[in-house]
Amino acid sequence: MNIILLGPPGAGKGTQAQRLVEERNMVQLSTGDMLRAARTSGTEMGNMVAGVMDRGELVTDEIVIGLIREQLEADNGADGYIFDGFPRTLAQADALGNLLLEMGENLDCVIELQVNDEVLVERIVGRAKDAAAAGEPVRADDNEESLKIRLMAYYKQTSPLIGYYYANDDLKSVDGLASMDEVAASISDALA
Repeated sequence: MNIILLGPPGAGKGTQAQRLVEERNMVQLSTGDMLRAARTSGTEMGNMVAGVMDRGELVTDEIVIGLIREQLEADNGADGYIFDGFPRTLAQADALGNLLLEMGENLDCVIELQVNDEVLVERIVGRAKDAAAAGEPVRADDNEESLKIRLMAYYKQTSPLIGYYYANDDLKSVDGLASMDEVAASISDALA
């Protein structure tokens, strides 16, 4: 089973992806993790990624699709893949769809973690304050101003995917602000 997790920053995509990895023997394909791993891999693709990143440039969609192809071609015994952080744009969605088709794979479901932005910002800023008070590490961008900028970027770039996947009858929406267990149960129901 191959799925995409969609939702704004802080909606819990990474947390839910980890649960799916543990419970369903899936592999989480996080573009950030793949780029960091590729950069130090010494492979041809890795050297290309390192060069682009060292120049301070953005990694192209073609490179990311190449990394995803490598992961899909690897025989890792997985029961499916979770695309986390990709696609972010309609062009990337088309490229991923074409890659899956070319490899004889399907996209089984797109899960949208729906959130209320104001509640999300309150939750993340509150969590950051609690962590800081407890002496735990806090992400530098877990503050109200940064979150609003990240949310705006999400809505400009990624939210069109919701309509795209809805039109393809692939989209299922769950309440991303419910408890972690309730969100996991809703995702499980959507995948049934």
